Amino acid sequence: MTPQFCRPRSRRGPLNGLALFLYALSLIVTAKGRAQNPSSLAGDVSNYVRGEMQRQKIPGVALLVSRNGKMVQAEGFGFANVELQVPVKPETIFQSGSVGKQFTATAVMMLVEEGKIHLDDPLTKYFPVAPATWNDVTVRELLSHTAGFGDYPDKFDFRKDWTEDELLRVVEGIPLAYPPGTKWEYSNLGYLTLGILIHRVTGEFYGDFLQQRIFHPLEMNTTSIISEADIIPNRAAGYRLVKGELKNQEWVAPMVNTTADGSLYFSILDLVKWDAALYTEKLLKRSSLDEMWAPAKLKSGEPNKDGYGFAWFISERHGHRLISHDGAWQGFKSVIARYVNDRLTVVVLANLAEAKPGEIADRVADMYLTDKTTPDKN
Repeated sequence: MTPQFCRPRSRRGPLNGLALFLYALSLIVTAKGRAQNPSSLAGDVSNYVRGEMQRQKIPGVALLVSRNGKMVQAEGFGFANVELQVPVKPETIFQSGSVGKQFTATAVMMLVEEGKIHLDDPLTKYFPVAPATWNDVTVRELLSHTAGFGDYPDKFDFRKDWTEDELLRVVEGIPLAYPPGTKWEYSNLGYLTLGILIHRVTGEFYGDFLQQRIFHPLEMNTTSIISEADIIPNRAAGYRLVKGELKNQEWVAPMVNTTADGSLYFSILDLVKWDAALYTEKLLKRSSLDEMWAPAKLKSGEPNKDGYGFAWFISERHGHRLISHDGAWQGFKSVIARYVNDRLTVVVLANLAEAKPGEIADRVADMYLTDKTTPDKN
């Protein structure tokens, strides 16, 4: 699949026993999330997901399949919390990882449509005391990972509760990895910077802007910036495998869990609303969406070889046009795969760092794309 949202992680103490995890797998609880009278296809998909969970040792998975923006299958498997044996439900809240980048990019494009940001503006227009090299970097290049920005430094302290200004100084202190617009290289720091850019242009923390302009209008009521301090109903726990033994997710400082490169909570019940909105112009004009879903061009005039637009990978699978993104963070893995010409979307959310949700999403999509018994719903 695509590059992961893979910031370095700190260590945390062990979970209480592999036996409990194996007990969880033996139950593989299926939540009441499917449509009534599920088809044999949905049953086949469910059986496949259960088998993959056992093979990959994933504690819990939430699966969404939608057609034309309408839910076809929404189902929970396994445990959201192994210690308390809480089953995954469609309402279960997972962390987004880099799937959250598409919301940041949408916010930027909203400001572009309002004339408050221009895609070809140099960054120094918004960050006047930034290094002179930022004068050669455009907003468009940050959105498309062609700006020369890199990732978090090896010695970055994820347990320090950085302020936004301190994070910006870290980014400003890293030399550009290559001349802007000359190549593609995945960059979490570029999207961190876009979140700060939204704050500077609007005067609002980017998470508040997302809440007001995207989540609230779409009634995505469980989607928010990560907060480990808040009481979050239906929140899943994240896990990792260490020498084959299940452990809890590792701890990072609160501020590190609020940056615009992938720090959201959401459920599949909210993501079906997001998917539906992308078929409309509720959030952005069709021309803006088309720009986000086209491989960004380099200064040479050629599209970047990785097929990346603005927070979406654009590709083709077995003759089907696909726009997608995946994410990884704090014991969670996620993927959203939209087969836009088929109007089919598959979302897989998992609570294990080593999970491969992209493989599950690919197979589920293949099962639905080749099924001839279930007509499309308009």
